[in-house]
Amino acid sequence: MLQEIRSLGFEYAELSHGIRLGLLPGIIEAVEAGEIKISSLHNFCPLPIGIHYPAPNLFKFTALDRRERDNAWKHTLKTLDTAARLKASLVVLHMGAVEMRDYTDRLLEMIEAGKRETPKYEKLLEEAVHKRESRKEPHVEVAYAFLRALAEEASSRGVRLAIENREAIEEIPFESDFHLFFREFPQSCIGYWHDTGHGQIKENLGLIHHAMHVGGLADRLLGFHIHDVGFPGRDHMVPGTGTIDFAALAPYVRPEHLKVLELSPSAPAEMIPQGLAHIQGLWGPE
Repeated sequence: MLQEIRSLGFEYAELSHGIRLGLLPGIIEAVEAGEIKISSLHNFCPLPIGIHYPAPNLFKFTALDRRERDNAWKHTLKTLDTAARLKASLVVLHMGAVEMRDYTDRLLEMIEAGKRETPKYEKLLEEAVHKRESRKEPHVEVAYAFLRALAEEASSRGVRLAIENREAIEEIPFESDFHLFFREFPQSCIGYWHDTGHGQIKENLGLIHHAMHVGGLADRLLGFHIHDVGFPGRDHMVPGTGTIDFAALAPYVRPEHLKVLELSPSAPAEMIPQGLAHIQGLWGPE
């Protein structure tokens, strides 16, 4: 995997939430040999033993069950330890979700069927937003306590925590809560991680204006997961092959931000240089 990334000309790679424990020795060896550098990790990395598929939401910081939060804590510390060992500068985190039924897929199905501008769609979206708001308090309380403690662990290891925007309506921080969230967490070791695909899906759902959302959080921005979206919700496409207006995000992109291509495993390797050129043409070479 890392050899393929290096062969495409990339100096750095992000270790995703699909890395099995058995792969780590080879990765460490490659890093120590100078064959590749690791920019960042995505929690949980490595995968918990017995899990053989990408599982970033396996254990939620928002869980009201103490045992699940304990598992989240244990495996997140392993991610931080791995990041420190590999000299990665940050770890991308999902914070968790409010317990409620899935509205996001149903709403995207309605959009795809041309029903976004209908009273039925508006009613369902309003119901989803009302329900998540009415149920969020206990989940936010335990997740914020979790993050306060985790920030101390991250700082002691010299690793920053990057809180990712999510596409599902019930996942926190809600798009409308990010500003309050960062007032709650002013620590320099905690920042915002913008996933371009998730941002576009939230815009397609009618919850944000993508570029304005990024602009409003620019002072806490640490980096990007970059992928494109086929309308309304097909993500992880090669940049330039979907509907995202990457030029509109360009004013908020800085050379110091990490930029990670997060593409579908089915994306043709020969199209990756084309997607990279598309982004660099709009955002600059760094």
